[in-house]
Amino acid sequence: MNDSELISYDFERRFDQQRAFEWMQENWRSSFMLCGLYAALVFGGQHFMRERPKLNLRRPLMLWSLSLAIFSIIGAVRTGTYMLHVLLNGGFRQSVCDSSFYKAPVTKFWAYAFALSKVPELGDTMFIILRKQRLIFLHWYHHITVLLYSWYTYKDQVAGGGWFMTMNYMVHSLMYSYYAARAAGLRVPRICAMTITAAQILQMAMGLVVLAYVYNWMDMAHCFSHVDKVVWGTIMYLSYLLLFASFFYNTYLKEPAEVKASKAE
Repeated sequence: MNDSELISYDFERRFDQQRAFEWMQENWRSSFMLCGLYAALVFGGQHFMRERPKLNLRRPLMLWSLSLAIFSIIGAVRTGTYMLHVLLNGGFRQSVCDSSFYKAPVTKFWAYAFALSKVPELGDTMFIILRKQRLIFLHWYHHITVLLYSWYTYKDQVAGGGWFMTMNYMVHSLMYSYYAARAAGLRVPRICAMTITAAQILQMAMGLVVLAYVYNWMDMAHCFSHVDKVVWGTIMYLSYLLLFASFFYNTYLKEPAEVKASKAE
């Protein structure tokens, strides 16, 4: 597929994708060390804050969320433009199997930036801990597994990555914008939070669909992947789907216990 119709910026064209690819091949195992350090900070931080007063951190949280929102919005626009171009000109199979997402002038920087961004995103948890908010399993499990899987798959630049990264950029554009607005003290309608969680559930379902097609087309020369990538990706996305669906039900649909009790009286 020819992507010459798409406009790429100078910093995107000049980005050395081959050097980034080689660095990830040499260093992708460092993601395990980073996740181990993160887990230690999560549980150590909760213990440290147990007897201490919570911190406000509203302004730093607003700036943090706003910066990640801007990054995600730009990433969503750049990768989304490319993926739409592929879909319209090459069809769905091409969009799933085309590994040029990792090399194209428009997206090669954003593919690498996506993988690296999973490290600073770990900082979300520190705000929860220092502000002594409820830290659920889904939150830290999601951060750890996304970082591991992103680095693990980028090193081989496998099929399906364009879908995974673009969907994540899009959902994070909404999510971090919502966090920034809340941290700024704006009253955000409950429907916005419900919509974001619904979008996350849809993302996980679509991730499973893409992986199923990758597995089906994997033996074709132009649909490069490995069975282990598909298996780990399926486990990851399926677990996310179940956890996010459970979160949606318990947070937005399930009747509170006190309401049930009052009805029973």
